[in-house]
Amino acid sequence: MSSPLNFHLEHYDGPLDLLLDLIRKQEINIYDIPIASITSQYLEYMQRALELDIELSSEFVYMAATLIHIKSRMLLPKDPELAKITGEEVDPRQELVDRLLEHERFKNAAEMLQQKRMVEEAVWSNPQIQKFLSEEQEPELAVTLFDLVKTLQTVLERAKNRPVYQIGKEDVSIPDMIRFLENVFRDMRKGEAVPAAELFERQASRRAMISLFLAILELVRRQALTLTQQDAFGEIGLKKHNAFHDVFDQPLTAVEQDYR
Repeated sequence: MSSPLNFHLEHYDGPLDLLLDLIRKQEINIYDIPIASITSQYLEYMQRALELDIELSSEFVYMAATLIHIKSRMLLPKDPELAKITGEEVDPRQELVDRLLEHERFKNAAEMLQQKRMVEEAVWSNPQIQKFLSEEQEPELAVTLFDLVKTLQTVLERAKNRPVYQIGKEDVSIPDMIRFLENVFRDMRKGEAVPAAELFERQASRRAMISLFLAILELVRRQALTLTQQDAFGEIGLKKHNAFHDVFDQPLTAVEQDYR
């Protein structure tokens, strides 16, 4: 199988992006990954990055160790006694497959929303945009939608280790989260920011986190909130913009109807 890295070294945001690219370019069934071949290509990428003095994060090193561990487990003979105890064979690749699929869902959602935003910017201009361009604001780094998605994904990963309690059926909606954000920011001083990760971690379930994520996107689109980042690779924050009170002084009936 020819390597997709023959001609140039592409840039990836993380090891999962690299693995997805290797899998999709070669049209590999993600549920039946040839772990030996993928591990070899992954290590080849890291070696070429090293030769070109490209610095890779610790996540790439950790994923390399994970792939080698999975490869070694698949080379070991299956224990028939263990199969009798568990009742089924556990595929060493399953956890990696689950992570890849979840990462791909978030990536696709982020790309779709980014494309939607670009289309809206190309065909529609906001007459009140000058309210957003306050000269009094301190210069900040540009924050993309992908940064917010990564923050949510990080919190969801940490949430997997939380204790699970049976609390009955949860009924939380995007309008509920919009009201939650209104309560959080209404009395805050101008320029004061709240870490996005902190808001996500206040939620009790994945559904609540996703609803909060969509509520944030809606309020950013309506120019009630803005994303902020003070330092490169720093945490993503949220703060209210000048139009915050104008947005919430109007009834949000249309928003509630859109998300029913």
